Order: sequence, then structure tokens, then C-alpha cells
Amino acid sequence: MSINSFGHLFRVTTWGESHGPALGATVDGCPPGVAIDEAMIQHWLDKRKPGQNKYTTQRREPDAVRILSGVFEGQTTGTPVQLMIENTDQRSKDYGDIKDKFRPGHADITYHQKYGVRDYRGGGRSSARETAARVAAGGLARAALASLVSGVEIKGYMVQMGPHQINRERFDWAQIDQNPFWVPDAKAADDWAGYLDGLRRSGSSVGAVIEVVARGVPAGLGAPVYGKLDTDLAAAMMSINAVKGVEIGEGMSAAMLTGELNADEISMGPDGPIYSSNHAGGILGGISTGQDIVVRFAVKPTSSILTTRRTITKTGEETEIITKGRHDPCVGIRAVPVGEAMMACVLLDHLLLHRGQVGENQGHIG
Repeated sequence: MSINSFGHLFRVTTWGESHGPALGATVDGCPPGVAIDEAMIQHWLDKRKPGQNKYTTQRREPDAVRILSGVFEGQTTGTPVQLMIENTDQRSKDYGDIKDKFRPGHADITYHQKYGVRDYRGGGRSSARETAARVAAGGLARAALASLVSGVEIKGYMVQMGPHQINRERFDWAQIDQNPFWVPDAKAADDWAGYLDGLRRSGSSVGAVIEVVARGVPAGLGAPVYGKLDTDLAAAMMSINAVKGVEIGEGMSAAMLTGELNADEISMGPDGPIYSSNHAGGILGGISTGQDIVVRFAVKPTSSILTTRRTITKTGEETEIITKGRHDPCVGIRAVPVGEAMMACVLLDHLLLHRGQVGENQGHIG
């Protein structure tokens, strides 16, 4: 069995490989009547596509999406939506030297151990190229969310590159789209440019931490105990290629707080409850509170590097490996729109689940 789908009512199945003719997503469960076209989805894909600056892989892909089904006269029909993105700039010959070797830190070895065969051309399904399909599906999810709930806004940004973190006192939402790293700190963006340029020139790579915030999410999404909103968000983010850790709200740092500091005090406002802080990240008991939903995930360094590393071959011989080709010195940069897409898909899925079981929220305050 191979599991290539996620979601409950809004269900996304991705398909295709890094160096195959195309990749894409089949989206089932999208409500009918959602206004959508290829340009609306393309807007989000353009944020993720490679080759936009020297800090990402120089593979040149237009990532042009085609809608093959499920849309008629600019609206979804309620039937499966098929999204396709053609691969146009594969250079499979770059991987000829490693077809019998395993890259340290890469899924090459585990794919071979599990299946007995692997697509060494860019990693096949294990390549970050697969995430283009997720971003396309996320574009559809955003449109559906907007049609069902007004005011939901999803924004991702980088808060750490290697050992370097942003200064939260300089946090500026307007800066996120003004630099190649999606960083809400102009000084950090300048400092990181020199740091990453040095790594890029040396043929090395580095990891990053991405934060994704969803504003305007209504209270009540998520269900105990195995259908928690944070459970599905954590699984969605962890499923992204190269992600090694996920936090909700205060995350691991909550272990250092006392009960007094961690508790988000509640008061009554004109339109409902108001919280003094948001250590919970907008989720309590697996159910959204109406506050901003805050998720962070850590992305490991790209495994394909020009530094010589020790490894073994498929026949068990010890050898050395250098990975040629075009790779991201910090794959976390292009993970930002992917994290946004996964947030959108999970929120829409839980909104549909909530409406199916509860309808409108049953517990009114004030």
C-alpha cells in the first residue's frame, strides 16, 4: 500500500516524480460553486517555483498549472479537480554518477530498502519538486475558504536560517514579500544574504525554521480526541519534504513555562472572548479558539551537496559521493508557500468537517 493522499472531506492526492513528464494533484471534496481559474492557482505557484533568484535551485520551471477537470465556466462543480504541472527542465544526466550510491541524509537508501527500486533522477517522489502539487491544491483550498468564511488570511515566513534568528522586535509584516527569504525583518534579510551566499558558493547547504500564521479562523474547528486540528496540522507540516520537527504555539518552549505564564487569560470583549496572549497557538483541546493559529516547522539542510561524503553502494561497497546538479542551498526558502498551502488544505478540511457535524457553533458566550 502506498499512501499519497491527505485530508478527510477535502482530500488531496498528489502524483508524479521530479524528472517525470508531469506531476500534479487530484482534489476531491471541494465544494461546488467556488470561483477558480488557472491564474488564481498560478499566483501561489509562482511563489514556490525554482530559479527565481540565486538563493534557490537554478532549475528553470514555469510551473504552469492546468485544470483538467472539476471546473466549468469558472466554478468548481463538486467533482474531482485534476491539476497538472508539466516538468520542462529536467537534467537527469546530472544524477548518472549517483545511480548506484546513496546520498547521506537523503531518502535514497530507505526508498531502496523498502521498494527494492528507486528513481535516482532527483529523488523521484522524495524530491521537493512534489510540493508544487501541494501548492496548487492549496490555491484551490484558499479560494474555497474565502467563499465559505470571510477574513481568513494565511501567511508564512522564515524565522531562522541555520543558527541565525529574526529579531521579533523588528517584526514587520510588510517586509515578508520584499526579500528572497520571506523574512519579516529587513536587517535579518540583509545579514542572511551574505551568509547563504557563502554557503552557496562552497556547495554546502543549511536548514531553516518556517512559521505559518492563519488569522480570522473561527472558533470551533477540530474535534477530540483523534481529530484534533493541531494533530492534522502537525501531520500535514511533517509530511513536507525535509521537515524534521513541528511546533504549535509555544511548542517545545512551553516546557520551560510555569502554569501562570503559559495560561492565556480570558476576558469578555464586545464580540466574544478576548485572550491576553497566545501561548496555545490558537488551539485548545484540539479545537480552534478564534485566535491566530501559529505553526512552526524545522527544515533540514539539503542533502545534495558538493562536499565529499562517505557512503555505500547498492552492493554494499564503501565509497565516496559528491552530488552534482542544481539544488537549493536552503530548501526552507521555498518551503514557505508549501507550509501556507498545507495550512489552507487542513483548515478547509476541518471547516467542512465542523459544518457537517455541528453546523454553527453550539456554545454561545455572553
